[in-house]
Amino acid sequence: MPRLALLLTTFIWGATFPATKAVLEQIPPFSFLFLRFLLGALLVGGGFLLWRLRLRRESKVLRASAIATCWLFLGYVLQTVGLRYSTASNSAFITALYVVIVPLILRRFDRRVWLATGIATVGLWLLVKPSASGNLGDLLTLGCAIAFAAHIACLERFTREVDAPSLFAWQMMASVVLLLPTMLIEQAPIQAFAPTALLLVGLGVTGGLATGAFAIQMWVQRIVPAQQVALIFASEPAYAAWLSWYFLGETLDTQGWVGSGLILLAVVVGAYGSGPRSPLPTAGTVQPV
Repeated sequence: MPRLALLLTTFIWGATFPATKAVLEQIPPFSFLFLRFLLGALLVGGGFLLWRLRLRRESKVLRASAIATCWLFLGYVLQTVGLRYSTASNSAFITALYVVIVPLILRRFDRRVWLATGIATVGLWLLVKPSASGNLGDLLTLGCAIAFAAHIACLERFTREVDAPSLFAWQMMASVVLLLPTMLIEQAPIQAFAPTALLLVGLGVTGGLATGAFAIQMWVQRIVPAQQVALIFASEPAYAAWLSWYFLGETLDTQGWVGSGLILLAVVVGAYGSGPRSPLPTAGTVQPV
């Protein structure tokens, strides 16, 4: 059940790609990211009030939230800036390399996971067909992949050590605070914030549904090892390609279909295998990030 829930969240995140691509015709990227996280933070705050949850302010919770937010924010910024200098296909492929980086960070070398990782990497290459030439954008995007991998690894540890809802809420609020100056520096024209149907739908998918997906990830990472989470996330580019083909009319050739099929095969091989599981930490236990 947790893995099926994570597959659903990955589908939602895949939907954010065509939604974001369409809405960026109206509003610049950092301004959109700010609105996206602002909406998410408001929804999380409403959820806390509705379910009468307590936002914990213990130093351990705040420290974990600060570390996780830094990686999350860094990943989004490097990915967005990198797209200015790199192709979309290179960005998609390099970002998805967190599938390989997560088990390296955690030093977990289960054979089934590495087999699945190899299949996923080949599938990603066939799906997005990145160019062989490298540039500054590719280097920045590689940093983005490392940041997202570190964020996934952090969540495996922190969701088991501190109050997960509070960890989730603090990340959303901190992201809003960090994105505010980037939005001001961007100086988007006032008409970019017009509440058009395009902007509202884009925010609904990325700020509404994706926030719920993030909450599910926080719950799942208390149960599922981080390297398996990363493998399931590898299906995100496949979902994005399918949805862009259906809704935006983007082409998906035979090689793309084969690549996306390999990605899903890798998810089945790796995510449902007998990879190493991290036991829930006891009080005072320190686990490596």
